Amino acid sequence: MDIATLQKRLRAFAAERNWQPYQTPKNLAMAMVVEAAELVEIFQWLTPEESQQLQSDPAKHQHLGEEIADVMLYLLQIADHSGVDLEAALERKLALNAIKHPVPQATQ
Repeated sequence: MDIATLQKRLRAFAAERNWQPYQTPKNLAMAMVVEAAELVEIFQWLTPEESQQLQSDPAKHQHLGEEIADVMLYLLQIADHSGVDLEAALERKLALNAIKHPVPQATQ
């Protein structure tokens, strides 16, 4: 996945529709939360086991992929419009998480 290329495509998509005035980090974050709620709705009344079996239903699996993509697209736009280097931010966060949550030592 080429993040910079996706962000460029999203900027062009918005520009072709004259959406730039609305593409603020605040508005994009709010829209992302709406999409995240739609993602959560898919799992709302499922058991943990049922939630792990969505791939066995092609229509539900496709819907899941679409909602995940919506959230991801908004995240890409928020990072782009906020000047966040997403790749660098992810690498830093993974390193911080490794420090915060070290691998447990085996007891003897």
